[in-house]
Amino acid sequence: MITLNYKNADANIIGKANGLDIESAFLSYSSQISDIISNIYSRKDEAGQWLKWMNLGYDSELYSSIKSFANSVKGKFENILVLGIGGSALGGIAVTEALLKPYWNLLSSEKRNGYPRIFFLDNIDPDTINGMLDMLDLRKTLVNVITKSGSTAETMSQFMILKDRLEKAVGSDYKSHIVATTDKKSGILRQISDSENYTTFVVPDDVGGRFSVFSAVGLLPFALLSIDIDSIAQGIRDMDKSLQSKDIHSNIAAQNALIHYLMDKEYGKNLSVMMPYSSRLKFVSDWYVQLWAESLGKNKDRNGNDVNVGPTPIKALGVTDQHSQIQLYNEGPNDKVITFIRVKNFDTTLEIPHSFSDTGIGYLGGKTMNSLLNAEADSTRVALSDYSRPTITITLDKVDAYNVAQLLYMLEVQTAIAGELYNINAFNQPGVEQAKNYTYALMGRAGYEESAKSLQAKMAAV
Repeated sequence: MITLNYKNADANIIGKANGLDIESAFLSYSSQISDIISNIYSRKDEAGQWLKWMNLGYDSELYSSIKSFANSVKGKFENILVLGIGGSALGGIAVTEALLKPYWNLLSSEKRNGYPRIFFLDNIDPDTINGMLDMLDLRKTLVNVITKSGSTAETMSQFMILKDRLEKAVGSDYKSHIVATTDKKSGILRQISDSENYTTFVVPDDVGGRFSVFSAVGLLPFALLSIDIDSIAQGIRDMDKSLQSKDIHSNIAAQNALIHYLMDKEYGKNLSVMMPYSSRLKFVSDWYVQLWAESLGKNKDRNGNDVNVGPTPIKALGVTDQHSQIQLYNEGPNDKVITFIRVKNFDTTLEIPHSFSDTGIGYLGGKTMNSLLNAEADSTRVALSDYSRPTITITLDKVDAYNVAQLLYMLEVQTAIAGELYNINAFNQPGVEQAKNYTYALMGRAGYEESAKSLQAKMAAV
C-alpha cells in the first residue's frame, strides 16, 4: 500500500507558528471525520450524490466488456487518438504517461509489442490539430471521442473535423475507426452514435469528469495499450477497503484532507503544491490540479453562505522545479503545503560512471541516478522544514498499475472528505458552466441568442 508521512507538517518539526499539533487535531476532529466517512460511504449508491465513482473498481462487467473490445481490435490500428478535454483527457494522460514505457510513441512497433501509439487532443489550438492531422495516418487510427453530454464544444468540434477526415481517408469504413464514450441514453453524441452505429462505452451517471478516470473514459484507452486494468481494479479495491476506516489514524485520505483544510483555515496556507519525484508521474500533478480546483473552489457553502473557499493547486516536478520554484517555496510567502510523491523502486537502474575522479564531481562515480533522485527528494523535504515550510510525503513502492490506481483513488476520496470539511458541494462546477454558456452564445448555438446580445454589449464596454 502507498504510505503518507505528515511529520514535516507538525509543529514539533517546523514550529508552532507554521505547523499543526497533528495528534491533537486528529483527536479533535476524530468524531467529525468518522461521521464524514460514514456519510460519504452511505451515499455512494444514491442517485444525484455524484459518488458512484467509488464503485467503479468493482464493476466486473465494465472490465470484461472493455477487455473484450480491446482484444477484438488488437493489431488493427497503429494509433489511438483520444478526443476529450478536462476530465475526459487528464486522467488518461496521467496514467498512460506513468505506466507505458518512456517515449512510448517514439518506440518501434516491436518495442511496443505491436500495441499502438496514443495521442490526446485535449485542446483546440488549430496549429496543434493541423500538425497532428498532418502527422497521423488516419487509415491506421482509432478515434475515441469522449464527452458525456455530447455538447462539449471543444470535443465535438474536434470530432466533426476527425469524422470528415476519416470519411475522406477510408470511405464507408470510417465508422469502424470511431468509438464513442458518452451518456448511456441521452445527449448529442449518443444520438449520433446510435444513428451512425458506432461502438460505444458509457460515462456512468453520477460520475463527474474529474472523477471518471476509472470508468470507460480511462479504462478503454488503457486496455487498448495493454495496461493491466485488472491490477488497476485491485489497487482501487485495496485502497477503498483501507479508506472505509472511520479512524483517522488509519485513513490516509482523511489525514491529508484534514491537514490541508486546517493549514488553509488556521494558517492561511491556501496553496497546495503537488511535486512528484518521478517524471513518469509528472502528469498526475495536472490531473490533481483539476481535481482540487474544480472540486473545492466554491463561492457558496451548502447553506448558501458566501465563502469563496478552495486551496489553489500548483503543479511541480522534482528535481526539475528545485531549480525554478524551491527558492520561492523556501524564502517567499509561507502560504503553501507541498506534497511530495516519492518512488522507492524504479523499473531500471542507471549507474553513474567513475569519470573525472580527480575533480569536484568525482564523488558521484559509482552512485546511481536512482539514489541521487531520492536523495534530492529527501534533502529538499528537510531543507523546507529548516525554513518552517510544511510538507507531506506520499510514497509508492513502484510506479505500476496497482500503485498508481491506489494513488489516484486516494486523492479522489481525499477530495470528497475535504469538501465535507469545507461544507461545500465538491461535485458541481458552476463557475465553469458560465464560461461554457458564453461560448455557446458567441458561436451562435440555438437558444443562446439573448445571451449573445448581452455578452456582445459587455464585451463592447471593456
